Amino acid sequence: MVLPRSAVATAEEKPDATRAGLERLSQRRVFFGHQSVGGNILEGVHALLPAPDALSVVEVKDPAATIPAGTLAHAFVGQNEQPETKLAHFERLLDGGLAKQLDVALVKFCYIDFTSSTDAKALFEKYRATLAGLKSRHPGVTFVHVTAPLTTVQRGAKAWFNELRGRPVFGVGENVSREAFNALMRRTYDGKEPLFDLAALESSQADGSRETYEVNGRAYPAMVPAYSDDGGHLNAQGRTRVASALVTFLASLPEPQREAPASAKAQP
Repeated sequence: MVLPRSAVATAEEKPDATRAGLERLSQRRVFFGHQSVGGNILEGVHALLPAPDALSVVEVKDPAATIPAGTLAHAFVGQNEQPETKLAHFERLLDGGLAKQLDVALVKFCYIDFTSSTDAKALFEKYRATLAGLKSRHPGVTFVHVTAPLTTVQRGAKAWFNELRGRPVFGVGENVSREAFNALMRRTYDGKEPLFDLAALESSQADGSRETYEVNGRAYPAMVPAYSDDGGHLNAQGRTRVASALVTFLASLPEPQREAPASAKAQP
């Protein structure tokens, strides 16, 4: 499989490239399992559409739902702060019949699923095992892996005051856990299976420079403050950046290899 360019490389595509991506997606059936940041991304996709019918973005709850070509189907899976429930819900939907309707599927965690004490290795192993099982059971579906989103890091006087009083500084410990998880995602899938690096997009300026902070002399990525109004969810600028990259990325995936109908196979 020839994989598309990294998500970071496609983040600032020209509008005509985004339109071309939407045209290619009009022939595909995609399912996206997510929570609130995923909702932000879908808002961004809506804003990119040149016409309301250019791509159908619909929520599905029934795994037996019909997913026609040109559909970006999605569902709010599991519960925030309980990432294992998101994997289980995503798995139930696909195994329940949804996978038969799809060309591409992806599930992402949310920034709130990670704390400074999250066991990133254990969570990644659960993710890896779940996706490996789905890939084995549904070989006709292309599974896209997505890195965990980041938050901004508190800086300035408030951060200094919290450190002085021994209080946690917003984003510092949590982003360390997210980066530990994301490093395992990149090490396992980058260049081998489709990987949409959401964290890299969120931590990169338009000129390619990175937003980082240091812990014990090591640099960790954080969300660029301009991409969020509350430190975690994507604002208009962040939504446009990520949605454009996601559309281009999904459209760049190899064409699905659909299995021929049984009647066709029976022909001499």
